[in-house]
Amino acid sequence: MDQKQQPGPLSGVTVLDLSRVLAGPWATQALADLGAEVIKIERPGSGDDTRHWGPPFAAEADGGRGDAAYFFSANRGKRSVTVDIAHPEGAALVRALAGKADVLVENFKVGGLSKYGLDYDSLAAANPRLVYASITGFGQTGPDAARPGYDYMIQAMGGLMSITGEPGRPPVKVGVAVADLFAGLYAASAILAALLHARATGEGQHIDIALFDVQAAMLANQASGWFVSGEVPGPLGGAHPNLAPYQPLPTADGALVVAVGNDGQFQALCRALGADELSADARFATNALRVGHRAELTAALEALTAARTTRELIRLLEAAGVPCGPINTVEEVFAEPQARARGLVVEQDRGGHTIRTVASPLRLSRTPVSYRVPPPTLGADTEAVLEAELGLTSEEIARLRAVGAI
Repeated sequence: MDQKQQPGPLSGVTVLDLSRVLAGPWATQALADLGAEVIKIERPGSGDDTRHWGPPFAAEADGGRGDAAYFFSANRGKRSVTVDIAHPEGAALVRALAGKADVLVENFKVGGLSKYGLDYDSLAAANPRLVYASITGFGQTGPDAARPGYDYMIQAMGGLMSITGEPGRPPVKVGVAVADLFAGLYAASAILAALLHARATGEGQHIDIALFDVQAAMLANQASGWFVSGEVPGPLGGAHPNLAPYQPLPTADGALVVAVGNDGQFQALCRALGADELSADARFATNALRVGHRAELTAALEALTAARTTRELIRLLEAAGVPCGPINTVEEVFAEPQARARGLVVEQDRGGHTIRTVASPLRLSRTPVSYRVPPPTLGADTEAVLEAELGLTSEEIARLRAVGAI
């Protein structure tokens, strides 16, 4: 069987996706790659906000401006259905689809869907096995529950920006929306757990994912270090708060990263650089001592690496068993032989144009991920889904279009 047609581990699971932008769509794309049938509900005429987040835009087959590249990153494998949930008949359509779904994902403001009868309590009454995931900035409870939340502000409020950037310079955000992306992955994990529970008991549940909670969890060792020491961490540029040398080092033609995780690797680094005196130096005998004498160690290493090219150093250090690597541009990432060998680029035809997206990193030996359809054009599947899922006729669909419900 062709891989694109192999049923995935979530084959038979129907996901109703009422989310927009990134966190929710990232979660539902992960589910789609694993074989779930994802029905993406979008506003008629405009659709998901990210269809317009450009440039760059991909040209449509007719030569007009198409969807923004941003949209493609999180919407592979879905079917697009346009419905105006503010229209009574539109809301009724979504309620009917939710009655048949296994999972619903939404990222409206807290309580925002209740006026349409699309909140968890309303839908669970008709479909008790429904797994309903809400993704918001601050969660369903607490003093900030009603506040909107965007990745940038969450990176700031959640502490990430305070530890990102160079010492003595203004804080910076991470180059991609990591709070959104992590929230999507946490949501997908919670959904899978809830699906197992639902299959065992017939009981669905409400999943409450908050970007702020996720960002706090992502502080990981930085938060743990503060819990233990009481010292508030700050930015270290490319260095690591707990390891040394674990940082970028200059080369004759740029820079490379070394990631020394133990004393043996440090000794190997020194031997490879012809600097055994560094490994014999009492100041650098252990990782804790190296962290304490980071500035002196860095100065000594930089003097050694700046005289060699990046390629020469990587060859030298890899032979010595020292973890290291180049600082690639986005273009260079996908030119890496490893990226090509792992098939990290997915190419799909979309209306006569090839759309490229980044492959799922999930590798399952028995039930591999599949890329059945490209990111959909707006409303491409409205008629097919309403006919197949709800049994509507073409005449009924035409009437719904005429009244503005779809």
